[in-house]
Amino acid sequence: MNAPARTEDLAANVPAGVYAETVTNVQHYTDRLFRFRMTRPDGFRFRSGEFAMIGLVVDGKPVYRAYSIASPAWDDELEFFSIKVPDGPLTSHLQQIRQGDKVLMRKKPTGTLVLDALTPGKRLYMFSTGTGIAPFASLIRDPETYAKFDEVILTHTCREVSELKYGFDLVEEIAKDELLSEVVGGKLRHYATVTREPFPYQGRITDLISNGKMFADLGLEPFNPATDRAMICGSSAMLKETKELLEKAGLTEGANSKPGEFVIERAFVD
Repeated sequence: MNAPARTEDLAANVPAGVYAETVTNVQHYTDRLFRFRMTRPDGFRFRSGEFAMIGLVVDGKPVYRAYSIASPAWDDELEFFSIKVPDGPLTSHLQQIRQGDKVLMRKKPTGTLVLDALTPGKRLYMFSTGTGIAPFASLIRDPETYAKFDEVILTHTCREVSELKYGFDLVEEIAKDELLSEVVGGKLRHYATVTREPFPYQGRITDLISNGKMFADLGLEPFNPATDRAMICGSSAMLKETKELLEKAGLTEGANSKPGEFVIERAFVD
């Protein structure tokens, strides 16, 4: 078993061009999922929806993985939502962090799931599976999202009901935040589905799009490139299938350099 560096060792040997931030809170959801918050470096700027390379020193060497920043750009701290992989080079160690521990973060955030990469529209769909909800956790708590769109639909698909809790917690936190709840109003809709257990909404999101059930459940018309925009983050199969469904409906993929009707995040965590 590789050994992660102790916090006191790490603090004395921070690699150049890297922040070493302090964990402020850790919350374990299931034996596969957890979220944590850490201090935000002075001067660190990012756009809601971007990801950063975070890591730990393992056996004397820094190990990094791409993690979407789950907190909005205005937050004083940084939040991340992670899967636990028993043999993962990083996550096998990251899941053991506690309040007060240090986590490394490279100084330059990036990513395609940003509002600037989309052309103006009326409705924004956020399609996520598993920890793919993380960038949307940032965006649904950013007032700019609601300034640009009349309706925001967050979809989150997991295998088990317990894995949906982070998404429900986010929506509840928004409702309880006096300022944010006023900004969001009734614009945010949360559509959670499960694939392996009984639940009010069941099935893979791509199947629910294909057979029209998602639209029926939400009381909406099928995708319209004139009004609908989308962001996708999740498993590679889900990314591919959702992209095909959006393109079939006439939406085109965008990027930071050339905004379009939908964008995809292709950075993964082990």
